[in-house]
Amino acid sequence: MAKRDYYEVLGVEKAASEDDIKKAYRKAAMKFHPDRNPGDKTSEEKFKEVSEAYEVLSDENKRAAYDRHGHAGVDPNMAGGFGGGPAGGANFADIFGDVFGDIFGANGRGQQRTNRGSDLRYTLEISLEEAVHGTKVNIRVPTLVDCETCEGSGARKGSSPVSCTTCGGRGEVRMQQGFFSVQQTCPTCRGKGRMIKDPCPACRGQGRVQKEKNLEVKIPAGVDTGDRIRLAGEGESGGAGGMAGDLYVQIVVREHNLFKRDGADLFCEVPISFVDAALGGEIEIPTLDGRVKLKIPEGSQSGKQFRLRGKGVSPVRGGGPGDMLVKVMVETPVKLNKRQKEILREFQATMDGESDGHTPQKDSFFSAVRSFFEGKN
Repeated sequence: MAKRDYYEVLGVEKAASEDDIKKAYRKAAMKFHPDRNPGDKTSEEKFKEVSEAYEVLSDENKRAAYDRHGHAGVDPNMAGGFGGGPAGGANFADIFGDVFGDIFGANGRGQQRTNRGSDLRYTLEISLEEAVHGTKVNIRVPTLVDCETCEGSGARKGSSPVSCTTCGGRGEVRMQQGFFSVQQTCPTCRGKGRMIKDPCPACRGQGRVQKEKNLEVKIPAGVDTGDRIRLAGEGESGGAGGMAGDLYVQIVVREHNLFKRDGADLFCEVPISFVDAALGGEIEIPTLDGRVKLKIPEGSQSGKQFRLRGKGVSPVRGGGPGDMLVKVMVETPVKLNKRQKEILREFQATMDGESDGHTPQKDSFFSAVRSFFEGKN
């Protein structure tokens, strides 16, 4: 039976890089591996086929010979063909370990692994003023730290960890499955390569203890909800000489009773009186930097928006400050006394029957109403 093209077997182009070939083989081999398909002869044959293709295409010299002469260039039974087994003398176990070592946690060199501590997240709620101007906040974070008694070793003071008897201190064990040899993390020492025979009583051999850390967090000006501040090395201890993880402070900005924020801009609604809206005037409004005067033009309608440039937020990632957008809302007076009601009726009487454009929105609306009903006749 004629062999399929090796590039076709792995599903890659002829110009594929070494990484592309390795990724393609990893995917195919994991799919057809006998351990995942017990008793499936078809999968077993496909696994052998992709392994053979990888063995040739992963070797620079064999690949060059295959590109020039096809299968004849790498057939050991034919003149000019490469022999000596897979990958120029390497066996399938070597190929398997090279590609799948990281999946099973092996580092391929028999070295002890040092664990990195877990990263932690702390949600910090701050005010809008603190977010805009920046501040410093003290927080208490429960975490795992190196045991002071054993200095993180996990062994009782005066003793030391010993090499793991299962893996001989390598942190890995090799499992033979037929002609495959798989390296896995040692189940006894969990990859550390060491065992604690006389554990520290303070941490019970863990090398770490629970503790609350007091930390000062510097909040830069311009942060917003969703931003994270990374404190390197302030996460959980890795134990036994391992690096500590990081602490990520997640920012949540509380709602403000006056302002709403959208990126670099601030929004504020300000109630004004009917008289100020009609006659115009000057009102005092708040900003995060203090009070400012806002001039209201004569005849301003409810919902009119004014822009105060540069009174917004300077974003933490740079750029100029945003603006403050002020929407004025005309407030209808309530609880009027008898005289106030009389004055309003007198005022209303001066408006009735006139068409001088005092109420343009009202005039436009009722004009549209008339046109609507006239069209139905």
